[in-house]
This record gives sequence, structure tokens and C-alpha cells, in this order.
Amino acid sequence: MKSNTTAGEEECLGWAATDPSGLLSPYNFARRHEIVGIVKAVGCGVHAFKVGDHVGVGTYVNSCRHCEYCSEGLENHCENGAVRTFNHLDFDGTITKGGYSSSIVVHQRYCFRIPDGYPLASAAPLLCAGITVYAPMMRHNMNQPGKSLGVIGLGGLGHMAVKFGKAFGLNVTVFSTSISKREEALMLLGADKFVISSDEEQMKALAKSYDFIIDTASGDHPFDPYMSLLKTAGVLVLVGVPSEIKLHPANLILGMRTISGSTVGGTNETQEMLEFCATRGIYPNIEVVPIQYANEALERLVRKDVKYRFVIDIENSLK
Repeated sequence: MKSNTTAGEEECLGWAATDPSGLLSPYNFARRHEIVGIVKAVGCGVHAFKVGDHVGVGTYVNSCRHCEYCSEGLENHCENGAVRTFNHLDFDGTITKGGYSSSIVVHQRYCFRIPDGYPLASAAPLLCAGITVYAPMMRHNMNQPGKSLGVIGLGGLGHMAVKFGKAFGLNVTVFSTSISKREEALMLLGADKFVISSDEEQMKALAKSYDFIIDTASGDHPFDPYMSLLKTAGVLVLVGVPSEIKLHPANLILGMRTISGSTVGGTNETQEMLEFCATRGIYPNIEVVPIQYANEALERLVRKDVKYRFVIDIENSLK
């Protein structure tokens, strides 16, 4: 895949990660926009990287670079449309191909440095799942020790929200409809509390208890029960994609509460997140598989049989 490069390019080869969201391309491949590898060549204008560096590519590979949001380091919100890493029309008329390949050419602005010693396979999921929860948590001050955080859903995004919440010193509760998630939430990930969200008594007992809630669930679910859990001026951030949002206005108005949406982060905060994970020893829970296992991995994703990201070892698969 070649993006609309100018003087600076990096060519990376290595790992790629599938996305448990289950959204498919026209080619029946899972999303392939969490890519990490090693720089094997650089263009004459490249100053940020050198051959041999460990780098990553996230969900977008280009933007206009001059609009208000690009100027503020929020390239993912580019007014002229950020170019997604696969199946998207780039500014030069080519179609981006993503990470199911032996190499990718990317402008240095959209390439991220993987900190020394951080495992490449573990870095891949950070470039979508990790930054998707990290960016809004930082934006809404969900990094204040002693505050309370609720995490709705315990998948690829939710488990990273729990890890970040604990690293920030928050009191973290996982909300799920599945009792089978209890042990992994409490024992594997270190959450402070686990609640069955369909249990009305458990939910009512926690009314006005949380400073923040981050909602990672993409399946349709009621919002009023969660809004009632927020303290006055509490914030619920939606990063999942249900088909609709329904809630009673009083749950916003009377509690002076806020509901907000978010996507991935800009280049600056993505690099910041990578450094934070390396410094604090935060690693996503992954299963590394060869490309030949992709179809079976997709079937397992449908069954929700993964904790919590498949990472495809492209390099060794092609040997």
C-alpha cells in the first residue's frame, strides 16, 4: 500500500492485528489497521525514523495536514477526511490496502515509534483498541486517582479501559451481561468490582456512584440505567457503536450529566499512549496466530472466543 507521500516515507514489515469488532471489508477480511514492524527503508526527507526502528501504523495513514484539526494534532478529525488505513481512497487516487501484506509505505507523520523493549505483537492492538479508550479518558480527566470509573463491556476495548483505569489509580467497576466475565474482570484484569448490568437490584444499589463511565459495547443496550449511576456532573463516553441511543432527558438535565462520543486519537496522543504503556508496563491480552489461521480466528471472533485481540504474525507466516 502506498499513501500520498511527499519527501518522507517509511517501509515497515512485520505484524498485523485483526479487529474483534467483526466489521468486514468487501474482501471478507477483518479490519487490518493495527500494524507494527521494523523500518527497512526511508525516504530522503525522513528525519523521525531510521532503518531498524520499531514502528507502528494505526487506523489512518494520511490527512490534509493543514486544516484546524490537523494543525492541532487531531488528524483523525481532519476536516477533509482522514485517509483510513485500508479500503479507502487516498488523495493520490489509490486505494489503501492495510496490513495484510509484507510491507507498507507510510508518510512519517502517521508512523509511531514503538518504545524500546516493548513487544511488537503487544503494541499492535494499542494502535486502535488502546488509543480508542485512552484518548477520551484523557480528554475527560479520567486519570484522577481516587475517582470511580465504570467500564461497560469487556472485550478488546473494555479490557484496555480497565488496564488504563487501574494505572490511573481509579476505582474500576466492570459492567457486563455475562457472569462468565466475572473472574477475568476481577482476577485477570484487576478490576475492583464486577456488576451484572441486567440485575436491577445491583444497578439501583450503585445509583450516583460513578464519576465516569466508558461504554465500549456495540450491541444495543439501554442507556438510562447507566446514566443513573453517574454522580452529579458525571460523564459517560461512548466508544462502541450501537444502532441507536435512547435515554430520558431528565437523566442528563437533573444530574447535570454529560454523554459524549469519541473515536481514535491524533498522532500526538497516540505516541503519548505508547510511551505511557511502556513506562507503566501495560500490555493488551493477545493471542498471536499465523495468517493461515485467519478464517478460524474470524469464526472465533463471531463466537466471542478471544481474550482479547488476535494478532497475526505476518512476517513468519510468509516465510
